[in-house]
Amino acid sequence: MFIGHFGVAFAARRAAPAVSLGWLMLAAQFIDLLWPSLLMLGIERVRIAPGATAVTPLDFEHYPWSHSLAMVALWAAVGGGLWLWLSKDRRGALLLALLVLSHWLLDAIVHAPDLPLVPGGGARIGLNLWSSVAASQTVELALFALGVGLYARSTQALDATGRWALWTLVALLLLIQFANLAGPPPPSVPALAWVGQLQWLLVLWGGWIDRHRAAAVLRARPA
Repeated sequence: MFIGHFGVAFAARRAAPAVSLGWLMLAAQFIDLLWPSLLMLGIERVRIAPGATAVTPLDFEHYPWSHSLAMVALWAAVGGGLWLWLSKDRRGALLLALLVLSHWLLDAIVHAPDLPLVPGGGARIGLNLWSSVAASQTVELALFALGVGLYARSTQALDATGRWALWTLVALLLLIQFANLAGPPPPSVPALAWVGQLQWLLVLWGGWIDRHRAAAVLRARPA
């Protein structure tokens, strides 16, 4: 799953107005931001296998430190704890922790049974919605549309940048989503890892957008 995680981050902004969209995106995508670095270091492994699923050509062979449920829960607790320590914002800390954990839960819906519960454990989880392009994309795009809609309604642009930067990011994320579906498989695992690192730019973009938007002013309806 890719764009669905960003949809959850957009939606979460309404629940924690004090937390920047950039931080919410970082939390929602954290384990997919960690994973490319672990690939580069040879700590985790993936195989490019066209036809592995209907949606992705990737066979996730070994990724317990980024994608096991136990480690994701640990990353969630660490991230939430750091936010609480630095900001004293309990609501924001809880939301960020839940966003980190949400990534594994959403992945469990689409992945083949390859998500480990604990490092070194044999049990693996995955409902394999990736076996159907139509079903998986319906879920992802619905999550994204809902999240963007909630964000757009709960915030308002402070200037022109706040408008065009948001909708340009939305368009870019949709383009990446469809390019991943229609494009050729990655040429190599190192190339895949380097492209994965570019997601940090999307996180920074989210933070930049939020600097040009503010919580929407709710207008009372006339009696």
